[in-house]
Amino acid sequence: MEWWKEAVVYQIYPRSFNDSNGDGIGDLIGITQKLDYLKKLGVNVLWISPVYQSPNDDNGYDISDYCEIMEEFGTMSDFDQMLKEAHKRDIKIMMDLVVNHTSDEHQWFVESRSSKENPYRDYYIWKKPNEDGTPPTNWGAAFGGSAWQLDEGTGEYYLHLFSKKQPDLNWENESVRQDIYKMMLYWLDKGVDGFRMDVINMISKDQRFPEGEDHGGTYGDGSPYYMNGPRVHTFLQEMNQQVLSKYDAITVGEMPGVDVEQAKRYTGNDRNELNMVFHFDHVDIGNGKFGKWTPERWNLTELKRIFSKWQKGLEHDGWNSLYWSNHDQPRAISRFGDDSSLYREASGKMLATCLHMMKGTPYIYQGEEIGMINAAFNKIDDYRDIETLHAFSDFQENGLLSKEQLMFAIHKRSRDNARTPMQWSNTKNAGFTTAVPWIPVNPNFQEINAEKALNNNDSIFYYYQKLIQLRKQYRVIVNGSYELILEDDEQIYAYTRKLNEQLLLVICNFSKEKALFQLPKKIQYTNSELIIANMDIDVDACIEEIKLKAYEARVYHLNVLEEQA
Repeated sequence: MEWWKEAVVYQIYPRSFNDSNGDGIGDLIGITQKLDYLKKLGVNVLWISPVYQSPNDDNGYDISDYCEIMEEFGTMSDFDQMLKEAHKRDIKIMMDLVVNHTSDEHQWFVESRSSKENPYRDYYIWKKPNEDGTPPTNWGAAFGGSAWQLDEGTGEYYLHLFSKKQPDLNWENESVRQDIYKMMLYWLDKGVDGFRMDVINMISKDQRFPEGEDHGGTYGDGSPYYMNGPRVHTFLQEMNQQVLSKYDAITVGEMPGVDVEQAKRYTGNDRNELNMVFHFDHVDIGNGKFGKWTPERWNLTELKRIFSKWQKGLEHDGWNSLYWSNHDQPRAISRFGDDSSLYREASGKMLATCLHMMKGTPYIYQGEEIGMINAAFNKIDDYRDIETLHAFSDFQENGLLSKEQLMFAIHKRSRDNARTPMQWSNTKNAGFTTAVPWIPVNPNFQEINAEKALNNNDSIFYYYQKLIQLRKQYRVIVNGSYELILEDDEQIYAYTRKLNEQLLLVICNFSKEKALFQLPKKIQYTNSELIIANMDIDVDACIEEIKLKAYEARVYHLNVLEEQA
């Protein structure tokens, strides 16, 4: 069994995790200081968002030097110390690998734009303007505007699928690939344990560069020509052969627009590419006319359909990564649960139960384990996220959405909801920093913080700790098959996990109304044992019919009859 199938990953967004030197920004020493906290939680792997040298146009996802540490985060010796201390505690480190694009301040791009004859010119994607001077295609960029930026010096456009300060690398150029592989080897030889790969399914572009599809917006949708592109598998297999196959590393690819069949090709047992992918199907649920900027109500049956499709689709070939939230998504409780003071803890535990009992590797985003929720700042000036700020100005300028509509959407779905500082205590700035934090702290830190959670045996923190322990205790959680039950129920998400004669029954009420669970007749068992629940209940109660309270969750371990095993 590959170790990463049994692991639980914890994502750290370093800028917001823990500030050790009082400059308002989290740093590497700050992470080292909290390793005992993470060890106590029980996680095996830390995924650390980028700490490389960067001008910070997109909070470190615009890298100017892959082999240097951003000054704000510390030094390379701070990194080495963190790595050493993590390994001492049997915690592995997964780095963020951002190789679809670099910063426009990376030396490669500085050279590339200096002249058309420069040897680095072909490290990026340059095109001549159309005859009328317009960009080469109508593609729009993820953060607004055209995906092409005119370089006055050479009179050509370069491609940037994100910010104009994030030019896309030309993966068709073998020298680019070899330089990236050398950089990966540098980090693996240093002792890191794997990579989370940022938008890695965008590295291969259709070399015809066709016009994007018209969906009624200002720009065309070019995604069919750069998501899951023609040579992406060739590139990843080459990366695996030249780099990854030489190490016992964990790899997960962030892949917008990926479907189950494509995911099998990326993660299949005989494909020699990646271990798992991050898909976006469940976090895109409830997107409206303008995506997440026009959020709508979503149905539990749709959420169940999405999870079940991935659970069944990758059951025998490939592997799932399980997550509710990360640095690009709002807080899980605010998004999928209930962040009112009445139901925050119950729904937080319920969501954790539902996810951690599925087949796949679970990911916990910092603060999720103490029940952090969205921060509804009143002023746009309190937000820092480039995507949020662009959307706020673009939609208003185009007359598509009002300020009120946008602030509503930002409160619900902005990436900054996940990026407010980690809430360590009820002291000033939630114990994150002694200075002015780079982004405001969520005002609820006196109610929601790690110190309070650690002093309460019934807290969300200890509930996560128990879920992680159960994963080590029951093989069925890691290896069992998944079966959805009560498919059409709009309140209850229930499913089973089965391995030989062991059966797990997972029951989660996703509503603040009471719900009646009735055990399907086809589930026959000899005895049942309650292994975890988010409320005090009678452990010997009959499971044929259960009256569930608001956001209640239970997991039973059943021994099944021999003919069913």
